[in-house]
Amino acid sequence: MWPNWFRPRPEKAIGKALYASIVQAAREPALYGEGAVPDTLEGRLELILLHAALTIRSLRRDGGEPGRAVSQVVFDTMFEDFDIAMRELGLGDSAVGKKIRFMAEGFYGRAHSYDSALDAPEAEALEQVLSRNLLGSEDIDPRAAALADRVHTVLAALEATGGAAMAQGELPAFPSSR
Repeated sequence: MWPNWFRPRPEKAIGKALYASIVQAAREPALYGEGAVPDTLEGRLELILLHAALTIRSLRRDGGEPGRAVSQVVFDTMFEDFDIAMRELGLGDSAVGKKIRFMAEGFYGRAHSYDSALDAPEAEALEQVLSRNLLGSEDIDPRAAALADRVHTVLAALEATGGAAMAQGELPAFPSSR
């Protein structure tokens, strides 16, 4: 009756390690500043959401059931991290819950937008979504082309690793300028 309740869940450790690598990739200094994403709380949040959406996409597409389980842990860990960060910023319990709900809805919307843009035949679709989400522009921002290149480089790293391998604990080699 209870044996599964106390069994170790390897996807928890894998998902947490994968989320840590997502945050590290999203904090790449070359992604911020003049000519890139604004180095603000919102800019950093958007880059974490982008990298998480791409990673979850890969896990769900070719990771099978283990990939789906790990992707759920990545999602849960990300929002636990956001919860902690908001509390450290001084938000109270009632405000945190509402903001987390709002952020989760935003994540689902962004993930859907990124999926649709990546599956679209025209390259401008991704640049439009990146302009809106990361750069705050309804028109295609000239900086979006470099961000689209980053997205394709991240996707290549995720594909090289594979959703099934990530679900077993292999971390992708996210691009770095270091």
